[in-house]
Amino acid sequence: MAHPTDDRNFRLPTTVRPTAYEASLAVDLDGRRFTGRIRIGLALAAPTSELVLHAAALEIPRAAVTAGGGRREAAVRLATASETAVLSFDAPVPAGPAVLELEFAGAIVNGLRGLYLAGPGLAATQFEAADARRVFPCLDEPGFKAPWRLTVEAPRDAVVLSNGRPEQVEELEVERRAVRRVRFAETPPLPTYLVALVVGRLEALPEVSVRGIPVRTWASPEKLGLTGFGQDVAVEVLPRLEDYFGVPYAFGKLDQAGLPEFEAGAMENAGLVTYREVALLLDPATASLAQKKRVAEVVTHELAHQWFGNWVTMTWWDDLWLNEAFATWMAFKIVDAWNPGWRVWLEFDQGKAAAMHLDALRSTHPIRADVNNVAEAGEAFDLITYEKGGAVLRMIEGYLGEERFRDGIRLYMRRHARANAVADDLWGALAEASREPVVELANAWIRQPGFPLVTVSRAGRTLRLEQQRFWSDPARAGEEPAAGWPVPLVLRVGQGGKVTEQRVLLRGRTAEVALAGEGEPDWLCANAGATGFFRVKYDAAGLAALGRNLAALAPAERIQLLSDEWALVRSGAREIGAFLDLCAGFAGEEDHAVLDELVARLATVEHRLVADADRPALQGFVARLFAPQLAATGWDAAHGEPDTVRLRRAAAVRALGLVGRAPGPAQEARARLDRWLAGDRAAVEPNLHDALVAMVARDGDAARFEAFQKLFRKEADPAFRRRYLLAQAAFEDPVLAARGIEVLLGGEDVPLQDVASYSAALLANRTARGPYWARLRGEWGALLARVHGAPMLLRRVVEGLGALVERRELEEAEAFLAANPVEEARQAIAQTLERLRQDVELRERTTAQVGAWLARGGR
Repeated sequence: MAHPTDDRNFRLPTTVRPTAYEASLAVDLDGRRFTGRIRIGLALAAPTSELVLHAAALEIPRAAVTAGGGRREAAVRLATASETAVLSFDAPVPAGPAVLELEFAGAIVNGLRGLYLAGPGLAATQFEAADARRVFPCLDEPGFKAPWRLTVEAPRDAVVLSNGRPEQVEELEVERRAVRRVRFAETPPLPTYLVALVVGRLEALPEVSVRGIPVRTWASPEKLGLTGFGQDVAVEVLPRLEDYFGVPYAFGKLDQAGLPEFEAGAMENAGLVTYREVALLLDPATASLAQKKRVAEVVTHELAHQWFGNWVTMTWWDDLWLNEAFATWMAFKIVDAWNPGWRVWLEFDQGKAAAMHLDALRSTHPIRADVNNVAEAGEAFDLITYEKGGAVLRMIEGYLGEERFRDGIRLYMRRHARANAVADDLWGALAEASREPVVELANAWIRQPGFPLVTVSRAGRTLRLEQQRFWSDPARAGEEPAAGWPVPLVLRVGQGGKVTEQRVLLRGRTAEVALAGEGEPDWLCANAGATGFFRVKYDAAGLAALGRNLAALAPAERIQLLSDEWALVRSGAREIGAFLDLCAGFAGEEDHAVLDELVARLATVEHRLVADADRPALQGFVARLFAPQLAATGWDAAHGEPDTVRLRRAAAVRALGLVGRAPGPAQEARARLDRWLAGDRAAVEPNLHDALVAMVARDGDAARFEAFQKLFRKEADPAFRRRYLLAQAAFEDPVLAARGIEVLLGGEDVPLQDVASYSAALLANRTARGPYWARLRGEWGALLARVHGAPMLLRRVVEGLGALVERRELEEAEAFLAANPVEEARQAIAQTLERLRQDVELRERTTAQVGAWLARGGR
């Protein structure tokens, strides 16, 4: 085994396992320090003169072990590279039970991991993937589960929350300080990354009991009124999750806490889920439907983890996807059952499409990726792990059927209760419940990167199918993987107004399928419901038939058709003119989700592929598509207007105002936003506010810039506050664009959690991009140092470079990142540069074609 002092890949030996933790922690918010004591029950499989546990940025002045009837003091050596503490004893500690006792101390940090400052008068923990070691000396790997009992001392006026229920609360004087001491109930066995603590200024509405489980949602006192919706979601979905898993909620109580500073979207700590405020808090009267859906999905995702991840835990980080993919899929399933009118599976498909974009790169990775150390574990929190993993689970459920899939999940939960598991444990349970070859099917999808392109051609009622790996790089077209995929296709066939379905499992490279029935089909969709994780390339006749029958396709199928055809353009398999012809065929589209996809594709054309001389023609094309949409809905929402109309209006406004840059909508946006800011809430329908802020900022003057700055500083609602912040990065007047750059690089006005988003917004701004990119390279070290305590944000900063456009910028980025490597973002750098190379090549290949198509009047 590698010695822990010099190997970042060091893993703790399994010959020493924790059996229980009992810790006391004193938190000094003013002094930004903590001190503590911890007793760790251990089981030793063999005698040892040395014990190794994790510790990072801690002082450990004393450690001792009691075992075999004797007590031994330890010499403590801290190994920085491996983030461990090596405890050496003058005589071997015997095999069997032992109790390790340590004293420790550390700092409350300014970053976003360990115990950190989460807001004014507020500290919180974030331990995933491996940062419990920054607060407690412990065995900080997911395979070591043990119960925790925690006692916390904090200032008397502070709220103290942890995983367990408070068992005892005392108010006392400690060294002339007024202190509250809270003793929490012992938890079920937990891995260290799920232990949590929040201390400081928080308030909650009265708790709600759900099947005997008290549920509370906490926020800073001034935001207490924004907690009701997130609380309602938890109350609604918790019993649905209990019923699905067939296992009662195990953690005694459920607290949800919205934190002003938070690295990720949320964290599923057992019994104490922490959130970025924008993912939990909202005002239902002013929030858009997208915000409500997002909060519902995030809350449900984190509560699904209470079973999948917390009750049954992965053994090591290479099965991180087991946690995240399942929670991703489960959240949409539960929210859809609770509120089917929201059609949340269409949002799921958006995430799937983003994962497919990433998975078509050479620098992608399998869903189940080898993870050698915790730094690599941090890079695994990406679209492949979450969205592709969730899509593959949905595909497998569709193949097995809902009931057999659920039966397998329940078997898995019972068999591995309170313990750890690996992927094959899940597949084995599903195979046992369904009597289907799940292991073969699932491992083919999770253990190799990429996904298939299924080419479909038809002669009469004979369908020919062929699969090969899909690459977005035209230079790699035709390259094959070592093995194909078992591809479960559901075919939808339209003929004479009737629609039939037929299921096919494509096992080999090619297959011929006889369609049931007689006569000539009118159209065929080879990915019914868009549930398959593959792309489809139709022959010319098949694509033309779909174009003539768009109304017969489900919205998800129309979205997938646009997504597939765009991907084929990127890969060089389709001409951009043919894709724009397809877009023109959606002129009569009324479904807001399909319109959203159309807007997204046209926004990419506007950002990357159109020459300045051709912009007026593109704007005219966008106006022809979307002006009738806005004319049909109008700007004002009627009383009782359905969400479908509200969202159709929002798509039209985004298209006309942000993509088409039409002067009429821009003027209307300014007038309506001013009325809204003056107190007339009827002036802006909630689903329009985000787009209107962006439109007004882009064309705004100095007075508008200063107004957004003031709004950002005083706004309590996290979604509105974030809009006003990012608006400062959107001004296109050169002087104001320079001020927007200064907001980020000249001061500390941008919250740490928003640094990466703000940086990406500057790079997306056509005026700010050049000067910001030049200045960013000069101040790269300072910006990275700013986000160093939040490695996920560091990777997001790198990913924001994907907004660069020109080949010169690409070459500068390649040279700069080669000279300034970022160890924690190696994968993000590889993926960002690969995608940017393809974007630049696409621009060079298609800009003239786009201009020619527009010159023909969009025909």
